[in-house]
Amino acid sequence: MSPDGKLDGQHVLVLTTNYGTEQDELRKPMAVLRENGARVTVAAQKDEVVRTLVSDRRPGAEVQPDTTLAEAEEDAYDAVIVPGGTLNADSLRTDADARRLVSAFAEAGKPVAAICHGPWLLVDSGLAKGRELTSYPSLRPDLENAGGTWHDREVVVDTSGPHPLITSRTPRDIDAFAAAIVRALDGS
Repeated sequence: MSPDGKLDGQHVLVLTTNYGTEQDELRKPMAVLRENGARVTVAAQKDEVVRTLVSDRRPGAEVQPDTTLAEAEEDAYDAVIVPGGTLNADSLRTDADARRLVSAFAEAGKPVAAICHGPWLLVDSGLAKGRELTSYPSLRPDLENAGGTWHDREVVVDTSGPHPLITSRTPRDIDAFAAAIVRALDGS
């Protein structure tokens, strides 16, 4: 995507833990959004560096968070992104502030985007019920048991509910995932 500022004025919040987030699922959507003019804020559990992983095994890049999950408020942002990484997603799903935030975005009708294992947070927040979505394949039973309809596609955009829901399967799907978030924010 070429930088054209089509998302000028848009502000996106990314939810993460401080360890175990899949590097590319955190950094690549942020880069695409910034290239398109959006401001991106990273909210972590603690005000400490986020140590990412590559394929849940190898150390990845470190990312400095801008705020904490406890301090972030939905009304300052236009959309929320939940990256995966098995350790990250498993911890986020039990984090009261992460559940509060993703639920607040949904209640406000704002886009909620989750990739790979990130949709676990949708299960624990009650946001999968009645929705079309995708995820890392091993989450399929969890999402279906939570009342969602799972699809094996690189990106699923469900606009049938009270808020746009954007989900993707794996790091291989990041380009489609990021493009869908841009479209949701620019109205195309």
